[in-house]
Amino acid sequence: MTKTTLGCEAAVGSLAPSKKRDYRVTNRLQEGKRPIYAVVFNFIDSRYYNVFATVGGNRVTVYQCLEGGVIAVLQSYIDEDKDESFYTVSWACDADGTPLLVAGGINGIIRVIDAGNERIHKSFVGHGDSVNEIRTQALRPSLVLSASKDESVRLWNVQTGICILIFAGAGGHRNEVLSVDFHPSDIYRIASCGMDNTVKIWSMKEFWTYVERSFTWEGLPSQFPTKYVQFPVLIASIHTNYVDCIRWLGDFILSKSVDNEFILWEPKMKEQSPGEGTVDILQKYPVPECDIWFIKLSCDFHYNTAAIGNREGKIFVWELQTSPPSLIARLSHVQSKSPIRQTAMSFDGSTILSCCEDGTIWRWDTVATA
Repeated sequence: MTKTTLGCEAAVGSLAPSKKRDYRVTNRLQEGKRPIYAVVFNFIDSRYYNVFATVGGNRVTVYQCLEGGVIAVLQSYIDEDKDESFYTVSWACDADGTPLLVAGGINGIIRVIDAGNERIHKSFVGHGDSVNEIRTQALRPSLVLSASKDESVRLWNVQTGICILIFAGAGGHRNEVLSVDFHPSDIYRIASCGMDNTVKIWSMKEFWTYVERSFTWEGLPSQFPTKYVQFPVLIASIHTNYVDCIRWLGDFILSKSVDNEFILWEPKMKEQSPGEGTVDILQKYPVPECDIWFIKLSCDFHYNTAAIGNREGKIFVWELQTSPPSLIARLSHVQSKSPIRQTAMSFDGSTILSCCEDGTIWRWDTVATA
């Protein structure tokens, strides 16, 4: 396990905006009275880059961003369990390209919804407690990861309904897993983080035959030989509190804690000593009043910029490709006072969506300059 940081002192961003980009509110929707915990654009399919989904209560809703700030409601799925409270949603697709929504929450059951007919495609039962985040493998969008309060991460095949791998055990998390992400180009590698204040990087390389087998399995999903991955290739303790959001930025990692900041760092694994390694903290991005857990950041498609809300209803937009970090916008509105649980950035970053604890969705668009 590593607690060591190497290299030069991290560059810390200034909260004085460089005013490189201006946004204005173009729409505000009141979806319901229950908190909306997640909002996500569909980056899996280029036909639907302007389509996004939200989850709140037992509802999954699909919208489309149109010109002039218009938000059109496309469909809505209501779970049969009125006590369900979805915390997370991700886009995926079936073998034939059918767009799917994968949602999970307090009940621990993962619903795979066919966005074409608004019906349940599959339900995944396996987690022993609530599901905090679901992420899709962009290179193989039939594969999704789920992070759970039961201290485990699971890899699922939405095409076949199989639970392929469970990341838990001797080297696993010791408290709720709050966030998880696939490496963008290394198909074997994932990262997870949680309430044990650690980030863990895992490799699926030696288990990849099981991943491939899940696509051709002819028996019942319950008969598949699910494997446990018990030891991560790196355990990093770079935060002193809950780590509730993690995103790969190439081979680097963005991780966010309740310490009013998120951090860009480089993991350096020791191939011969799994679990050990060093960490080089490169940059720190301050986010004031972000000291409650379960606030997640988002990035545009090319990871040029990141947007994150706070508990006061404000949004901070950071440029990711500069050093020291550059704050390019600080967004606030007199009517936006509720905690923002998640943001979503459009493909090019020109639109930012935020979902709030008061059941509202806000749309911000860049202001064209003369």
